[in-house]
Amino acid sequence: MKRRIALLALLTLALNLFAQLEHEIVLETETGNIKGTLLIPSTAEKTAVVLIIAGSGPTDRNGNNPMMTNNSLKMLAEGLQKNGIASLRYDKRGIGESTNSGLQEIDLRFEHYVKDVEDWIDLLNKDERFSEIIVLGHSEGSLIGMIASQKSEVEKFISLAGVGIPAGDIIREQLKAQPPVVLDHSLPIIEKLESGETVEDVPLMLYSLFRPSVQPYMISWFRYNPQKEIAKLDKPILIIQGTTDIQVSVSNADQLAMANEKSQKLIIEGMNHVLKESEADRQKNIQTYAMPDLPLKKELIGSIVGFIE
Repeated sequence: MKRRIALLALLTLALNLFAQLEHEIVLETETGNIKGTLLIPSTAEKTAVVLIIAGSGPTDRNGNNPMMTNNSLKMLAEGLQKNGIASLRYDKRGIGESTNSGLQEIDLRFEHYVKDVEDWIDLLNKDERFSEIIVLGHSEGSLIGMIASQKSEVEKFISLAGVGIPAGDIIREQLKAQPPVVLDHSLPIIEKLESGETVEDVPLMLYSLFRPSVQPYMISWFRYNPQKEIAKLDKPILIIQGTTDIQVSVSNADQLAMANEKSQKLIIEGMNHVLKESEADRQKNIQTYAMPDLPLKKELIGSIVGFIE
């Protein structure tokens, strides 16, 4: 009986300790609150903290979306914590628990995401538990992070599966896999958006991609060239890319690395877009997007920790 009570007491202590190490954190904005998770190691000393920015679409703070759960960014945060590094990951405005902070689609701009990161950085800078801030952006989060890091007090920047070409070119490449008629009708629209003009008459087959309400956001997004933006960073940079990423090719890492001489490039064999080991075969690769218990590619955490330390 005494043994059972002792074990129960230890379990309660462990749960209380974990609760102290993991905190829900809120960023207040003019359009609503953005919610995140702060994960810190069990140490009395000041630690580095990594601000983790999720990728495009409805991707939440853990790297998941409503259709697939892989927990990639949650695992990343937990891996950093085990190595004595704190992290903050958050649901972008309009996503997950930050749904109420979302603007109407027609009012949303790429710069809103950048400003949110700048505000998170300011919040972390005021926290005396942290010795330095590292920004880590995954996929589209890479571009958001590198722009926000230009003006903020950030020690290092990490691009994880980040794209190296402007968004307009990305869409052109993706549409090449569609029937030629789709690309033919899309090219004039993309060119007009790149010039800062909206398009009123969008073909029905392209409406979901180029609907009028999303065009102002696309115009704001198309303005940025990742190579030009990363070139503006005057701080250590780590560029990480997996060889079996079917969404972002290794050439993107090459382009980013060549744009800034302060960067280090790391290519991880067999790592895909959700940071897990996978074959290049598309069907098998996508299956890992819905495997929450599949661990991250082994080399990833150690490489990030080595760069930070």
